[in-house]
Amino acid sequence: MSFTAPPPPVFAGENYHIWVVKMKTYLQAQDLWSVVENDIEPPPLRANPTIAQIRQHAEESTKKHKALACLQNGVSDVIFTRIMACSTPKEAWERLKEEFMGSDKTRQQQVINLRRDFENLKMKESESIKQYSDRIMATVNSIRLLGEDFSDSRVVEKVITTLLERFESKISLLEDSRDLPTISLSELVNSLYALEQRRANRQEDHPEGAFQAKAKENSSSSHKGKKPWLDKRDKPRRDSGKRKFPPCVHCKKTTHSEKFCWFRPDIQCRSCKQFGHVEKVCKNKPKAPAQQQIQAQAVEDLQV
Repeated sequence: MSFTAPPPPVFAGENYHIWVVKMKTYLQAQDLWSVVENDIEPPPLRANPTIAQIRQHAEESTKKHKALACLQNGVSDVIFTRIMACSTPKEAWERLKEEFMGSDKTRQQQVINLRRDFENLKMKESESIKQYSDRIMATVNSIRLLGEDFSDSRVVEKVITTLLERFESKISLLEDSRDLPTISLSELVNSLYALEQRRANRQEDHPEGAFQAKAKENSSSSHKGKKPWLDKRDKPRRDSGKRKFPPCVHCKKTTHSEKFCWFRPDIQCRSCKQFGHVEKVCKNKPKAPAQQQIQAQAVEDLQV
């Protein structure tokens, strides 16, 4: 059964670093990468060549044209106009590389910037281990696409040293059970992901902590909405009770200022009509209910 090669990957002006990797692999699969990389003409035939030698020479001679055809078909019409004057596949390849990857100096600056981004990466509280590892690998792959070597062990070290505190117990366990420098990134991420899943399942099975936090929040909200049983007019007196004052000339207590005293001689009780106290602390109310007496005593105690 004959094998039909798939069409080459098409470059339309974006993501050149990805396309160049795909196209290189495609050319290698077609045994055409050597003519793009080296641009060497096949040696001339010897005298009295055999049929096999003639066929081999013809195949080697047509490789350049095949490789150039792959490159021309692997770009959009807009990009094709930039390489249509190139007569060899190496010339076309280098022209695309210079325009879309930049010079060596520009490429090196991009690598420096990406390495700086890599060093500054840290895990966020809201991230899962999968999300964080994907964010790291996006930066690492960008560096690798620029032709720079970046070892997996360095990526593993980055993950371990920038994890949140909740993963420390697992990292300690891994350190005791195996040699961390030899662990792969996928093994590390899968192990930490399993820990995350177990914690999530425990929280679903034992939501008491969440309920307690919710109840506390609701309790705080309900207290904010309730009106205190003490009159708002007494707020200055309640606030003043939190501080120390000189002894009151009327009651000798130090929990309020003189002008807020409930036992001023010039104030008249609205209940018994006598001077010298306010209604809240009046003890002369006829047949006062027990609860009102308790509240009156509690109000009086506030000044103690």
